[in-house]
Amino acid sequence: MDISIAVVPVAGLGTRLLPATKSQPKEMLPVGRKPVVQYVVEELTRVGMKRLLFITGPGKTSIENHFDLNDELIQALRESGKEELLEALEYERAPVQYFYTRQRELLGLGHAILCSEPFVGNQPFVAALGDSIIGMHAKSDIVKRMGECFTEKRAAAVIAFEEVDRGDVYQYGIAKPKGDGDLFEVAELIEKPSVAEAPSNLAIAARYVLAPAVFDAIRRTPPGKGGEIQVTDAIRLMMKEGGKVYGIRLRQDEHRYDIGNFQAYFRAFVEFALADEKQGASLHKHLESLLHAHHS
Repeated sequence: MDISIAVVPVAGLGTRLLPATKSQPKEMLPVGRKPVVQYVVEELTRVGMKRLLFITGPGKTSIENHFDLNDELIQALRESGKEELLEALEYERAPVQYFYTRQRELLGLGHAILCSEPFVGNQPFVAALGDSIIGMHAKSDIVKRMGECFTEKRAAAVIAFEEVDRGDVYQYGIAKPKGDGDLFEVAELIEKPSVAEAPSNLAIAARYVLAPAVFDAIRRTPPGKGGEIQVTDAIRLMMKEGGKVYGIRLRQDEHRYDIGNFQAYFRAFVEFALADEKQGASLHKHLESLLHAHHS
């Protein structure tokens, strides 16, 4: 079955990144040369997504503006002899359609995904969090591998997982895998367990492929902490009712950059800037000189 619809939730307030996110979405913060959400979109279009639905909220119109065609800017660059900069706008021409709907109440990721039901209908789809980049410059095909698994296994859901430090498991949804290997059936999902309770260090990594049955499961999922409806709980309900859920580990070169707090954001920006073809080498020298001066 061909999966070509992706849902990208971007409605969160980004409070852990204040004041940077007071007047702009965290998904629009630059990492290297591009905003976070552009990497997400490029990852999805590279693996064949044709329709992208953003689940937005208040203060997110800059995301819509970013993916609009800007003919005036293109014309201005041409008239001013800056045509070499047009390459930076090539993402505007990607063969994908953009759609937007609002999550009118911030009631959790499960609720955000439920907002996509009128658009998705009775089709399987990808859910990709708009604040997480997978792999340097988003050079990842994890969504393609997940889609192949979904079809082959007739799954209810396929989830991407990353290995995290054992002491950090309390921050994530953690899998209890059946067996070893990069592809495994999920026996159980535990939302933010203690270190002692965690059955593994495999954490959900911001990418899902979901059957449309998830919408009914979300509707039957009671709110949890803070009144939020978690998609993890809805997936657990599908598992309880006989649905098969599979996990795929991210490869070593598919590190997840979760732009959720300043520590993660600063580290991601530095890594992407150092990998920049034009500026990376000079930045590396500058950082070395700063570190040398600091330790001398």
